Amino acid sequence: MTHLKRLSMPEMWPLPKKQKTFVVMPMPGPHSKLKCIPLQIIVRDVLKFAGSGKEAKGIIKSGKILIDKKPRKETRFPVGLMDVIEIPDISHYYRVGVNKKGLFINSISSQDAGKKLCRIQGKNVIKGGTTQLHLHDGRNMFVEKGKGKEYSPGDSVLIQIPEQKIIKIYKLSKGSHAIIFAGRNKGVSGVIKEIRDRKTMLGKNSIIIKTKDGKEIETLKDYVMVGEV
Repeated sequence: MTHLKRLSMPEMWPLPKKQKTFVVMPMPGPHSKLKCIPLQIIVRDVLKFAGSGKEAKGIIKSGKILIDKKPRKETRFPVGLMDVIEIPDISHYYRVGVNKKGLFINSISSQDAGKKLCRIQGKNVIKGGTTQLHLHDGRNMFVEKGKGKEYSPGDSVLIQIPEQKIIKIYKLSKGSHAIIFAGRNKGVSGVIKEIRDRKTMLGKNSIIIKTKDGKEIETLKDYVMVGEV
């Protein structure tokens, strides 16, 4: 199945729901269907580099669009949070961010296009004692033996792409800058004021973020990404 009805497409997609019946469906990849935008929609409807789906397909299949420094020729490739989009031929660079409506595309410099912020979803120790990090964009990274304890789920790493070199670690802790990327408060950013661990089996871990204007917002721990890029 390569298409879905517009009435059932994710709210974050920047498309009107009633103008047409169908829209392209993202292929399986680094981001889930509800947390991404298909590359064809970005090229045609967001960046407006094409006037039709056919034109967008031609641009994408030519290999002129890079996602995280890699040419992506699949029109349904899923582009998600913090992904870097490049069109080298015209020196245009973008990063996928989040606001109250969902994902949006933000213009960045060529220098910033070489860095990406990734949330650590989990980690495990593999044969030989090496620690493997599982990041929010589907990639796995290995850290030096003996340094695995420095990383925890919920922390973020700023990596250099395409080398996959860790530049900096951002800890999920009080005082860290964070942004809410899911839920009803998505797009809100600020400083972590408090981290509340669940007290019962049915409870959930939550975080209180204090915004620039002094508001305090509580959200689920799983909805927060720390760090800046």
